[in-house]
Amino acid sequence: MQIVCYRKCGTCIKAKKFLMAHNLEFDYREITEETLSYEELKSIHEKSGLPIKRMLNTSGTVYRDLEMKEKVKSYSDDEILRLLSMHPMLVKRPVLLKDDLVLVGFKEEEWNQLL
Repeated sequence: MQIVCYRKCGTCIKAKKFLMAHNLEFDYREITEETLSYEELKSIHEKSGLPIKRMLNTSGTVYRDLEMKEKVKSYSDDEILRLLSMHPMLVKRPVLLKDDLVLVGFKEEEWNQLL
Protein backbone atom coordinates (compact mmCIF):
# COMPACT_ATOMS: atom_id res chain seq x y z
CA MET A 1 0.00 0.00 0.00
CA GLN A 2 1.26 3.46 -0.82
CA ILE A 3 0.05 6.86 0.33
CA VAL A 4 0.86 9.93 -1.75
CA CYS A 5 0.87 13.07 0.40
CA TYR A 6 2.20 16.54 0.95
CA ARG A 7 3.96 16.77 4.30
CA LYS A 8 2.33 20.09 5.28
CA CYS A 9 -1.21 18.99 4.35
CA GLY A 10 -3.41 18.58 7.43
CA THR A 11 -5.63 16.01 5.72
CA CYS A 12 -2.57 13.96 4.74
CA ILE A 13 -1.33 14.04 8.33
CA LYS A 14 -4.73 12.74 9.52
CA ALA A 15 -4.67 9.97 6.91
CA LYS A 16 -1.16 8.92 7.88
CA LYS A 17 -2.15 8.83 11.57
CA PHE A 18 -5.21 6.75 10.65
CA LEU A 19 -3.06 4.16 8.87
CA MET A 20 -0.60 4.02 11.77
CA ALA A 21 -3.40 3.74 14.37
CA HIS A 22 -4.80 0.77 12.46
CA ASN A 23 -1.35 -0.86 12.19
CA LEU A 24 -1.50 -0.78 8.40
CA GLU A 25 1.84 -0.91 6.63
CA PHE A 26 2.36 1.64 3.90
CA ASP A 27 4.99 3.36 1.82
CA TYR A 28 4.95 7.15 2.04
CA ARG A 29 5.46 9.16 -1.15
CA GLU A 30 6.00 12.92 -0.95
CA ILE A 31 4.14 14.36 -3.94
CA THR A 32 6.47 17.35 -4.35
CA GLU A 33 9.57 15.14 -4.47
CA GLU A 34 8.20 12.13 -6.36
CA THR A 35 5.50 13.59 -8.57
CA LEU A 36 2.82 11.44 -10.15
CA SER A 37 3.35 10.89 -13.87
CA TYR A 38 0.64 11.33 -16.46
CA GLU A 39 0.39 7.53 -16.76
CA GLU A 40 0.07 7.09 -13.00
CA LEU A 41 -2.60 9.80 -12.81
CA LYS A 42 -4.52 8.23 -15.68
CA SER A 43 -4.47 4.86 -13.90
CA ILE A 44 -5.49 6.49 -10.59
CA HIS A 45 -8.38 8.25 -12.32
CA GLU A 46 -9.57 5.05 -14.01
CA LYS A 47 -9.29 2.88 -10.88
CA SER A 48 -10.91 5.45 -8.61
CA GLY A 49 -14.03 5.72 -10.74
CA LEU A 50 -14.23 9.39 -9.76
CA PRO A 51 -15.12 12.23 -12.08
CA ILE A 52 -11.95 14.08 -13.09
CA LYS A 53 -13.02 17.16 -11.09
CA ARG A 54 -12.71 15.12 -7.86
CA MET A 55 -9.00 14.65 -8.57
CA LEU A 56 -8.40 18.40 -8.20
CA ASN A 57 -7.31 20.15 -5.03
CA THR A 58 -9.85 22.96 -5.32
CA SER A 59 -8.74 24.64 -2.10
CA GLY A 60 -5.13 25.18 -3.17
CA THR A 61 -3.52 28.28 -4.59
CA VAL A 62 -2.45 26.45 -7.77
CA TYR A 63 -6.12 25.78 -8.55
CA ARG A 64 -6.87 29.49 -8.29
CA ASP A 65 -3.66 30.62 -10.02
CA LEU A 66 -4.38 28.38 -13.03
CA GLU A 67 -8.04 29.49 -13.05
CA MET A 68 -9.11 25.86 -13.00
CA LYS A 69 -12.70 26.64 -12.04
CA GLU A 70 -13.28 27.85 -15.59
CA LYS A 71 -10.93 25.40 -17.32
CA VAL A 72 -12.61 22.27 -15.95
CA LYS A 73 -15.77 23.30 -17.80
CA SER A 74 -14.10 22.99 -21.21
CA TYR A 75 -10.96 20.87 -20.75
CA SER A 76 -10.99 17.18 -21.57
CA ASP A 77 -10.03 14.61 -18.94
CA ASP A 78 -6.74 14.15 -20.78
CA GLU A 79 -5.93 17.87 -20.62
CA ILE A 80 -6.68 17.94 -16.89
CA LEU A 81 -4.54 14.85 -16.28
CA ARG A 82 -1.66 16.54 -18.11
CA LEU A 83 -2.05 19.64 -15.90
CA LEU A 84 -2.10 17.44 -12.79
CA SER A 85 1.16 15.80 -13.89
CA MET A 86 2.80 19.20 -14.36
CA HIS A 87 1.46 20.74 -11.13
CA PRO A 88 1.60 18.20 -8.27
CA MET A 89 0.01 20.61 -5.80
CA LEU A 90 -3.10 20.58 -8.01
CA VAL A 91 -3.70 16.92 -7.11
CA LYS A 92 -6.24 16.25 -4.36
CA ARG A 93 -4.50 14.53 -1.49
CA PRO A 94 -3.93 12.09 -0.01
CA VAL A 95 -4.00 9.42 -2.69
CA LEU A 96 -4.02 5.88 -1.33
CA LEU A 97 -2.97 3.09 -3.69
CA LYS A 98 -3.56 -0.54 -2.74
CA ASP A 99 -3.67 -3.08 -5.55
CA ASP A 100 -6.73 -2.04 -7.59
CA LEU A 101 -8.13 0.14 -4.80
CA VAL A 102 -7.58 3.87 -5.13
CA LEU A 103 -8.85 6.42 -2.61
CA VAL A 104 -8.54 10.14 -3.31
CA GLY A 105 -8.92 12.44 -0.32
CA PHE A 106 -9.41 11.25 3.25
CA LYS A 107 -12.84 10.34 4.55
CA GLU A 108 -12.40 8.29 7.70
CA GLU A 109 -15.67 6.37 7.31
CA GLU A 110 -14.79 5.36 3.76
CA TRP A 111 -11.26 4.32 4.74
CA ASN A 112 -12.60 2.29 7.70
CA GLN A 113 -15.01 0.49 5.41
CA LEU A 114 -12.56 -0.22 2.57
CA LEU A 115 -9.38 -0.92 4.51
